[in-house]
Amino acid sequence: MKTPKRLLPLVEDGLIDEVLRPLMSGKEAAVYVVRCGDQLRCAKVYKEASKRSFRQAAEYQEGRKVRNSRDARAMAKGSKYGRREQEEAWQNAEVAALYRLDGAGVRVPKPYDFLDGVLLMELVAGADGDAAPRLNDVELSAEQAREYHAFMIRQVVLMLCAGLVHGDLSEFNVLLGPDGPVVIDLPQAVDAAGNNHAFKMLERDVANMNAYFGHFAPELLACRHAKEMWALYEAGKLTPTTVLTGEFAEPEEAADLDAVLREIQAALADEARRKAALEAADAPAQREEPTPPWLRG
Repeated sequence: MKTPKRLLPLVEDGLIDEVLRPLMSGKEAAVYVVRCGDQLRCAKVYKEASKRSFRQAAEYQEGRKVRNSRDARAMAKGSKYGRREQEEAWQNAEVAALYRLDGAGVRVPKPYDFLDGVLLMELVAGADGDAAPRLNDVELSAEQAREYHAFMIRQVVLMLCAGLVHGDLSEFNVLLGPDGPVVIDLPQAVDAAGNNHAFKMLERDVANMNAYFGHFAPELLACRHAKEMWALYEAGKLTPTTVLTGEFAEPEEAADLDAVLREIQAALADEARRKAALEAADAPAQREEPTPPWLRG
């Protein structure tokens, strides 16, 4: 096939010998099967921000480091330079996450190189030698579902021990290779300690796994691994070898409803005062009435 323009620099630099075929085109990137020497690999070409359907939500950006304060200010202002830097940071996030997770033993495609917005990585092949299917494209027995569910929960634990939460984990972002599931698509991965939304995302990731595998083994729907592993993580007790039970007991102390009500009333009062102040500031100044003659000195 004709070499896509974005892949030409990698061909010219000798990183790719031949572009064989397109593999898929998703919300954030187009992926091609390429030949590097005698090996088949993937080249993930990130789409420009204006052509992507996946938006860089603020909750994913929170806690990510930038090179300096100038870049941070430019990103906040949304200048042309800032948008370019934000785009580069978004792409670099997946590359950094892949290298970190690969080093932590998480089953992800092995990264090889990153150049000009193109990520060169392992091609995860299926039993037939072609690209492995996504989980949503396969039918599982109840036994397979339990096995793969346990494996995926272990991958989530390993990711959390490495300080990351996938943030968009579902059956659409997991390939099924000959050796089991492989986690893919990580540009939205968040820092577990530096992002206030990390637990919410972890809980959603785990819920997606429970829902998918629970379709084949219904008892998995009741698992509560997210709260269990997060409680251990916050306590500094979660390790790659931690054995989870899938159960979690909520704190038994009763909620102080009166205190909650007072907080709500205080918040409403603050909002009312803020609104009144804004209305007063926006109101046109009133003309002062002249003093009647009989009151003048």
